[in-house]
Amino acid sequence: MALALEAAGWRLEQTFGRGDDISAAAAGVDVCVIATPDAAIAEVAAAVHPSDGVLLHLSGVTGLDALAGHRAAALHPLVALPDEEAGAAALASAWFAVGGDPIAIEIAELLSGNWFVIADSDRTLYHAAAVVASNHLVALLGQVERIAASIDVPSAAFLRLAAGALEDVERLGSAAALTGPARRGDEATIDAHRQALAERLPDELAAYDALLAEARRLLPPDEPT
Repeated sequence: MALALEAAGWRLEQTFGRGDDISAAAAGVDVCVIATPDAAIAEVAAAVHPSDGVLLHLSGVTGLDALAGHRAAALHPLVALPDEEAGAAALASAWFAVGGDPIAIEIAELLSGNWFVIADSDRTLYHAAAVVASNHLVALLGQVERIAASIDVPSAAFLRLAAGALEDVERLGSAAALTGPARRGDEATIDAHRQALAERLPDELAAYDALLAEARRLLPPDEPT
């Protein structure tokens, strides 16, 4: 975040780590960013003396009440930040969930221009959607790796297929992007998949069935289910 803001013209005054005296961290700055694990946000905020600077956290699930007593804002980048350089570059096109003081919108506008306001009461569901979009997608691709490995096919061969599906969802929406046997009502193929998994990879059947049910939820009411 610091690298991205510096590239956009902001000045980094100081950084703090564990064990540092952070009592005056919000003094003499426009924004003091708390970039800690969610469970530590309230404790860190309580250790900072209220000042003119906005106290801003980067959590997707934590409400503004964790910053009680401060000018408070939340700015959650809806993007993976694997390291400093790649993360700073990713923030230039990221979506941001914002709340609290308007400076959160100012930062989001400066970095990428992509933002939406999220109410504290909706943060848990918002974060659940983010976990499904990222972590659960990775877990699903882990299943692809396991199935592919069982038949000596490189899992990389499926990544272009997965990327194309994401592009189709972005372009068309999830319902229109759905293809495959569930979309066609091809129950014979689905039954064959389930039988093969049950016989050779029984631990993978439950996930297949769960995602099959989710795929069927995308079908219009008058199509086969």
